[in-house]
Amino acid sequence: MNIENIEAFVYINHYGSFNKAAEVLFLSQPSVTARIQSLERELGCKLFDRLGKQIVLTEEGRKFLPYAQQVLQVIQKGRQKIQQRRTTPDALRLGSTVSVSNYVIPDFLPKIKEAYPEVNIKLTTATTDQLVAKLLGQEIDLAFVRKVMHPAIRTVAFYEDPIQLYVYKGHPFIERGHVSMEAIRNEQLVFFECGSLDWLRIHRAFDSLEHPPDITYHVDNSETAKKLVKQGAGIAFLPGLTVQKEVQDQELFPIQVHEVAGVSLQISVVTLKEEHSPFAEPFGELLRQL
Repeated sequence: MNIENIEAFVYINHYGSFNKAAEVLFLSQPSVTARIQSLERELGCKLFDRLGKQIVLTEEGRKFLPYAQQVLQVIQKGRQKIQQRRTTPDALRLGSTVSVSNYVIPDFLPKIKEAYPEVNIKLTTATTDQLVAKLLGQEIDLAFVRKVMHPAIRTVAFYEDPIQLYVYKGHPFIERGHVSMEAIRNEQLVFFECGSLDWLRIHRAFDSLEHPPDITYHVDNSETAKKLVKQGAGIAFLPGLTVQKEVQDQELFPIQVHEVAGVSLQISVVTLKEEHSPFAEPFGELLRQL
C-alpha cells in the first residue's frame, strides 16, 4: 500500500478539503484526488462523501482513519530516529559533582546508553565552580551541579536533595523522631558542607543558639562524615542521596529538626546557551522522559 496515498487521506480528513491538503503537500488537486482514488481501489471502498461543499468520511473511512494515522506516526518516529542519529555526536562529555557522581550517575548512565547506544560517555567529577569553568571553556557538554545563575548558561532543575540530621543506631533521638536545634547543642557534631547557600541556612540556625554547637569534626567529604556517624563519633546533617543505603539498612536514622525543615540541595543540569553541545537537546528529551 502506497504511503503517499495514506498521507493524502489523513491530510484531507485533517483539513477537510482536497485543495488545502494539496497545498500543504505541495501537490496539485488532481494529484491528491488520484491518490485517494488509488487508495480506495486498494481498499475496495469509498473513503469520502461530499455533503454540499463539505468533505466527510464514510463509515469505512472512519474505521480506516486511526490505522492510517498510526502508520504515519510510526514513519515519523523512524525519521526522527534517523535525524537524531545524524545530529547526536559520538561522545558525551559529562560533568558531575561528587555526590551526584557517587549516588545518581551510576543509575543514570545506563539509561543514556540505552537511549543512545552509539554514544561514548566521558565523566568528569569536580566541584560546581570547576564544572562551570569547564563548561564555559567548552571542555564538557553539560553537567550536573548545584543551582547556579550565569548569563551564558542554561539551567534546568533536575533534583532536590533534602538535607536532614542523621544519627547512629541506638541514639536517643531515634525514639523522638524530631528535635529542636537547641537539643543538638549538647551533641558532638560531624559537620560536612559543600559550600552552597543551603548549608548557610544551617549555619544561621546554629547562630540563633545561645551557646554554639560542639562541632567536633569538620569534614569536606560526605563519605567521611557518614562513616564517622556510623561509628558513633557524632551526628551530622547530610544530603539524602548520600545515606540512602544506610537508612535502608537501618545503620543511620533521619531526624526532623524544626529550624531547618525544607532545606535541600538543588541539583541542576547546565549547558551553554550559545554554541551549546548538539547533545543538549536529545539529552533534555531524555530527562523529560525520566
